[in-house]
Amino acid sequence: MLPGVYLASGGSTTLRQRAAAACLYAGPGAAVSGPAALAWHGIRPYDGDSIDVLAPLQCRKRSVGFVRVHRTGVAPNVAHGDGDLIYAPPARAIADTVRQLRDGADIRAVVAAGVQQGKVQVWQLAAELESGPVRGSARLRRALAEVAGGVRSTAEADLVRLIKRERLPMPMLNPRLFVGEELLAIPDAWWPDAGVAAEVDSRQWHLSPADWERTMARHSRMSAHGIIVLHYPPSRIRQDGHEVAAEIRSALAAAHGRRLPLVRALPAR
Repeated sequence: MLPGVYLASGGSTTLRQRAAAACLYAGPGAAVSGPAALAWHGIRPYDGDSIDVLAPLQCRKRSVGFVRVHRTGVAPNVAHGDGDLIYAPPARAIADTVRQLRDGADIRAVVAAGVQQGKVQVWQLAAELESGPVRGSARLRRALAEVAGGVRSTAEADLVRLIKRERLPMPMLNPRLFVGEELLAIPDAWWPDAGVAAEVDSRQWHLSPADWERTMARHSRMSAHGIIVLHYPPSRIRQDGHEVAAEIRSALAAAHGRRLPLVRALPAR
């Protein structure tokens, strides 16, 4: 498979076999990172051809075949073991993946997926950002700022950019809405002075069909309490942004003179 590394069975290799071969090639102290580690953590499916391996500075092996060797003096602070295999923690795997990406949407998708699924906290990504190399850090910093501000997906980031571009009032992002002490809903965007909520509806950014059904139930609960709920698919936000902005502006204007819902909003957490 690699110099000095042989496969003892025939047929095609699995991702785990390739990761194991990469670590054997790199030698002691090697850990799988990047997209292969994201797949192992369940953050994002693996669709690449290469395996990224973190290796100590004293390692003299070079990248070869499907292995990319990254010599580093900043070893992962936590190791995740799978038998003889060692994987970098989610924050390190996300940071190493982002440094390979150029498209802003892909970067936001990786960062948001890790946070949304509860695999990593924003502060862990921030710590990784500060301890890591400067190369590629600007892209990670931008995506992290959006996630920390309440943006949970690339589709929501598109909505925020549209709101800024069209100079609409900035909403609360992913706030917790309460009626009394009961949690009513967590909409994607909320304008408290108008009683208007916006939802970005896309199966791509919902984790399962059950999440989609919960979105529809959330709409019904908010509407029952007098909230104006607007729904937009990501494709419409990108392609018909001016029209979407006009609809939001009209909904905000319609709030003048009407009784606002008795809802209490707390920031995203």
